Amino acid sequence: MTISAGAGPSGSLLPIAGATAVLLLLLAVLAGLVVGRLRAARHRAAAEVEQARRQAEERTARQRAELARREEQVEERLAGELRGLRRREDELAERSAALERSRAEAEALVIRRAAALERAAGFSAEQARAELLRAAEASARLAAAVTVREIERAAKEEGERRARAILAGAIQRLATEQTAETAVTVLRLPNEDMKGRIIGREGRNIRAFEAVTGVNLIVDDTPGSVQLSCFDPVRRETARLTLEQLVEDGRIHPPRIEQLHERSRAEVEQRCVRAGEDALLDARIGGMHPELVRTLGSLRYRASYGQNVLGHLLESAHLAGMMAAELGVDPEPVRRAALLHDIGKALTHEVEGSHAAVGAELARRYGESPEVVHAIAAHHNEVEPDSVTAVLTQAADACSGGRPGARKEPPELYVRRLARLEEIARSHEGVAEVYAMQAGREVRVMVRPDAVDDLGAELIAREVARQISAELTHPGQIRVTVVRESRATAVASPLH
Repeated sequence: MTISAGAGPSGSLLPIAGATAVLLLLLAVLAGLVVGRLRAARHRAAAEVEQARRQAEERTARQRAELARREEQVEERLAGELRGLRRREDELAERSAALERSRAEAEALVIRRAAALERAAGFSAEQARAELLRAAEASARLAAAVTVREIERAAKEEGERRARAILAGAIQRLATEQTAETAVTVLRLPNEDMKGRIIGREGRNIRAFEAVTGVNLIVDDTPGSVQLSCFDPVRRETARLTLEQLVEDGRIHPPRIEQLHERSRAEVEQRCVRAGEDALLDARIGGMHPELVRTLGSLRYRASYGQNVLGHLLESAHLAGMMAAELGVDPEPVRRAALLHDIGKALTHEVEGSHAAVGAELARRYGESPEVVHAIAAHHNEVEPDSVTAVLTQAADACSGGRPGARKEPPELYVRRLARLEEIARSHEGVAEVYAMQAGREVRVMVRPDAVDDLGAELIAREVARQISAELTHPGQIRVTVVRESRATAVASPLH
């Protein structure tokens, strides 16, 4: 037992030592192989680097040779161009010297000729120069005057052409309704018995109605209708609503008339305010005093020469705004002035003065700007227009009132106006014939040349225009043209 226990360990160490030696030997062999391969790879890399270096040196040598050849070619070309430039420089120097000699000869010739001219003309060079300058100045002044006249004529023609284009374009973009001017409103009745109830016992109902409304109620033989007559359109509309409600209700007596009249007046007042607000909205205008809005709306019930006044104001505002935009002017004050220019017509039956002056005072009282107030006052030339807003307001008013179909008047008034136009013109001495033309928009006056000279013809035209403006009420403008014709007559007799 003791022998086997001592022999066990020594027997197991020998195989392990042998394996370790073999492993170490293998590692040494592998290390030798790796080192050999590394040396071979290093040699190959060194050879490849050497070969690449030689190839790069060869390419560099070839490129240097090519560059040297190209430098030689460039130097030869530059040398040739330099020789050419030197030849051209020599030629230019020769030409400059020749020109200098020619200039000196020309100056000497000019001096000799000037001296010869001075001797021949008896003028010195300074005197001749002054004479030439005077002649040139006179010629230049004449040419400048002709040029200025041509420029003024062209500018006037261009201005008229542009003005016509702006006005025509603005008018063509508008289409408005027209109404007939009247001071009478007809109300239809359901039956003839209603007339007796409207009149009342011993006429008390009709007397109460006229006293309360301030409107004349005409009950005649016209079947199924009565007439309301009043110069104030708002009062007439209030009376119409009152009578319409009385007829519908059937109870017609003085207390009921007063009650319904108050209700109708409030309704008309509300309609006026709403019409004024709608007009401001349509014209794109804001910030107006409520009293001006109400007064403006009341013009919906008023007509002038068959044209509704509120419609005319709206049309004028649109026209003025379009013209202002075409001219590059701020359109807001122009539209405002055009919308308010006839607002005085709502008060002309209550306040003395022209509607332009009344409207300007009303606009000033309720806080409108001085520019707008001036345009209102000047739109009929009662005040001299001195702003673009005033001129555009005048133009818009004339376009709206003067366009075809905008206004009309009864035939008897039209014939009477034409007769009065001719009568005014014939009242002057030396007038031979008078013709009212273009529907009364122009009066052509023929004068006798032996009785009226050119200055007298101009005076007649101005006086006739002044009388027409003072004595007649007319839409738009009336042109007065005085024609003076001179004739020379001779008789040729046969020679014997």
